[in-house]
Amino acid sequence: MSDTFKSKPKSRSESGPRPKSKPGRPALKGSLFLQQDERQSFTQAQIDLLNAIASTGSISGAARAAGVSYKTAWDRIDAMNNLSTRPLVARSAGGARGGGTQLTDFGQQVLNGFNAIQEQHAEFVDRLGEQVQELDDVADFLNLGKLKTSARNQYRGRVSKLTRGAVNAEVELALSDSIRLVAIITNDSVERMELAVGCEAIALIKSSWVLLCRDSRLRTSARNQLGGIISQVTDGEVNAEVTLDLGDGKTLTAMVTSASLEDLEMEVGDSATALFKASSVILMRA
Repeated sequence: MSDTFKSKPKSRSESGPRPKSKPGRPALKGSLFLQQDERQSFTQAQIDLLNAIASTGSISGAARAAGVSYKTAWDRIDAMNNLSTRPLVARSAGGARGGGTQLTDFGQQVLNGFNAIQEQHAEFVDRLGEQVQELDDVADFLNLGKLKTSARNQYRGRVSKLTRGAVNAEVELALSDSIRLVAIITNDSVERMELAVGCEAIALIKSSWVLLCRDSRLRTSARNQLGGIISQVTDGEVNAEVTLDLGDGKTLTAMVTSASLEDLEMEVGDSATALFKASSVILMRA
């Protein structure tokens, strides 16, 4: 994703009108996404949201333009920032639904590159569609599934340390220069995943496995202790979802009971520490 695309996308008048599909026949469609080392990085829905942020300058306006809720927009932004080597979207001061949210220079670079090739991709699909006679024969090949997970927290990082034991191994994953996670997995999993220092991996952590505390000096057996600032709280009748800004464009979400949230007197802007065991971190490799 570090490559910079400098070509300018053609306007509709420059590229000419696109051919229309014949009535009664299926139309060939193609989705465009950024990919690096066989891993899908950004989908069209994510790029649409980045475009909306660049156009509106606010997360609330971008959510309306993209046709998603305010919370969904922030969830997608957090996911993109967490899985990116550098933040794509920068938060700025403002109310709960305000502030001048904007793309970082890196986010604008990625967006410019994607937009520049999007027009050419659409024209290519249109031309190819004119040549396809029997889409039904190849429909099964177009229905590719996507890997999905219920884990609320997903991070891409690089293995910075690997310590083997008799049965298990401790894997340290660097999410950024200052943020690291530790996972405990079996030696068999290390072999099957071909894990080694320097390789990339995805870490999954369910929000219900994350504990929050106000005292960063608290002694605990939890191997992972990440401090941050509460950036968002979504209240529910029984549980509450708390998002912690860890810095470096990374966030972590915890699911706590509403009673615990009230007892801890946690609010947006407060400091808090997220605690979770190394055995609660699931590692994946593409």
